[in-house]
Amino acid sequence: MKNVKSNWGSFATVKLQAQRHSLLAIALIVTAMLLPGCSKKAEAQELKGSSAAGSAKTGAYNSESDFQIDWDENVSGGVIITKYIGTKNEVNIPPSIQNNPVTGIGRNAFIIFENEHTKVISFVTKVIIPNTVTSIGDSAFVACTKLTSVTIPNSVTSIGRSAFGGCAFTSITIPNSVTSIGDAAFGNCTSLISITIPDSVTSIGLKAFEYCTSLTSVTIPNSVTSIGLMAFSNCTSLTSVTIPNSVTSIESLAFQSCTSLTSITIPKSVTAIGGRIFEFCTNLISVTFESKITSDYFDGKEFKIRDFQNHVIADGDLHTKYFASDGGPGTYKRFANGTTWKKQ
Repeated sequence: MKNVKSNWGSFATVKLQAQRHSLLAIALIVTAMLLPGCSKKAEAQELKGSSAAGSAKTGAYNSESDFQIDWDENVSGGVIITKYIGTKNEVNIPPSIQNNPVTGIGRNAFIIFENEHTKVISFVTKVIIPNTVTSIGDSAFVACTKLTSVTIPNSVTSIGRSAFGGCAFTSITIPNSVTSIGDAAFGNCTSLISITIPDSVTSIGLKAFEYCTSLTSVTIPNSVTSIGLMAFSNCTSLTSVTIPNSVTSIESLAFQSCTSLTSITIPKSVTAIGGRIFEFCTNLISVTFESKITSDYFDGKEFKIRDFQNHVIADGDLHTKYFASDGGPGTYKRFANGTTWKKQ
């Protein structure tokens, strides 16, 4: 205490400072005792609650305090963004937060609610994802109705269910690192005009592009083997679809209500076709089969074409003609508004 007294000069001051130092010492001791025993889960909870641990990235990146994070269970040392809590409408996600690489965008990360989860607020217009991210979780950007621009890096291998459902971008490029497009991943993207699907993708999930009502053409790469249930259902502006020889199955309702589609070719690799794949395709007048369909699901309902009053305008006549003795592979056509198909 003599040294302290000489430094601060008065007993009252020394007493006050000693109390402060004692409190600080206790806090440091408690912290030192707790840290070695922290479990990884406890650390993750601390990360999630942190608002500004560590220094924010400089340059164009958003502040680290704009994100809540948790440990990535699939990547050692990596973290996932669990919630965007910033206020900026343009988001440039930093490649690391608290010196941990950002390896994933978590489920519902960009859904922002008010009124106790009863109303979704949408204000994010642009997102740049860093090349440290390998996965985009289910519903990560769902209902971001003002999101017009998103950059997906080559590091991403999976896009989750409904990941971009209801977004407002007009075009999207999926990098060639992605192997699967999740169910409804781009469903209800009503402004989407064009999309680039890389040849790394092997499957297109259920309702992957359902209600992309501005989408005009799709080229499916020759790596894809299956087209999921209702994958392009209600793409009412779709006029052109290219199906490669790698596809072996087309599931039910895959092109239902593609009212602008006038012709389509089923390649020779396809052996299984689900029910009602062209239902409500009211302008479809030409279907080409390059080989015989052998699936048990091919029962005549596939080519029943109805209008929106549920009136049949082209019934199972195509099925009958295809399986007739003079049917089989070939091109079948009908006159506009006609109900009878004829092999060419």
